[in-house]
Amino acid sequence: MPKASLYNAQGQVIGEVELNDRLFGAKAKESVVHRTVVAQLAHLRQGTHDTKTRGEVRGGGRKPWRQKHTGRARQGSIRAPHWRKGGIVHGPTPREYDLGVNKKERRLAFRTVLADKAEHGALIVVDELKFPEIKTKQAAAFLKALGIENERVLILIHEPNETIYKSFRNIPNVLVRIAPAFALHEIIPARRVIATQQALAKMEEVWAR
Repeated sequence: MPKASLYNAQGQVIGEVELNDRLFGAKAKESVVHRTVVAQLAHLRQGTHDTKTRGEVRGGGRKPWRQKHTGRARQGSIRAPHWRKGGIVHGPTPREYDLGVNKKERRLAFRTVLADKAEHGALIVVDELKFPEIKTKQAAAFLKALGIENERVLILIHEPNETIYKSFRNIPNVLVRIAPAFALHEIIPARRVIATQQALAKMEEVWAR
């Protein structure tokens, strides 16, 4: 069973915690991770882009000139695609970009990434993360005590906490999320993942089944 050092809110090691083997012992499934990330990023696309066809552009109801005997090419509307201010041919229209990823694949993708973070020592477990007041200085001191003040960090807590969120929000490359409500493209680039014990318990409920 994988293990990780347990820290307190001051960044001091106070023990060791055993990690759930079901959650942190998954074998690498890069293809599943890739599909899940692509699906999550596609889901973020609004798909509200729209262009007007010749039937939607205002005007052009009158034939610009008669069909014959003008010496010019025949035209039926000034809103045809080849006219300036005319309609757009094969332009983008509103659509959904959602891609289907089943529940088993999604869970496996998260387990794969978490197992990789734990295997390479990128996971830091904290017994409880609490600050008496909203203060960036305290948050920076916490990261400095862990020796990761200049790294990209993802912090996982188990419930909304305004003090924690506002204390870290002005520190570059630090992201605070509520477990398990975070995306794969948020945890993959993180050099360090800080998770409270309660956050780990929440993730086990969702992905260790």
